[in-house]
Amino acid sequence: MDGWIVLLLLAVALSPLSWLAPSRREKAAMGLRLQARRMGLAMQLVRRDWPHWLPVEPPGSCAQYYRHRRKGHTDGWSYWQVAPGEWVNEWREPLEDGQLLERLQELPKDVYMVEAGPQVVSLYWGERGDQSDLARVSRTLERLA
Repeated sequence: MDGWIVLLLLAVALSPLSWLAPSRREKAAMGLRLQARRMGLAMQLVRRDWPHWLPVEPPGSCAQYYRHRRKGHTDGWSYWQVAPGEWVNEWREPLEDGQLLERLQELPKDVYMVEAGPQVVSLYWGERGDQSDLARVSRTLERLA
């Protein structure tokens, strides 16, 4: 009987350690981030205030993948994906630039936002994809930079 009590107490004492192990989703995200680093992409976790009109609420802390733009860009824009392949600006007007729309439609369905400034082009991604989705993200960022 004493052995069972000791075993039970030991199990109760060690059970919180299992909470520290990363989940399968966290391991997959870490793998994507390491691969992105090898591909030359920069990545950071950022907190953003998202528009209230988005149909799916993005997470409070989201992965931002970005690439520095080549010299000569002075434009700035941002577009949100409200449905797979459907991109709108901050006033919910559809993206009309056919060339940009074609590039953004290549992105995975869990990319929430793409924005560009004079120095950086970045996107906010839910990281629910695999290596092929990461390759599409990298290719799109390279084309937009």
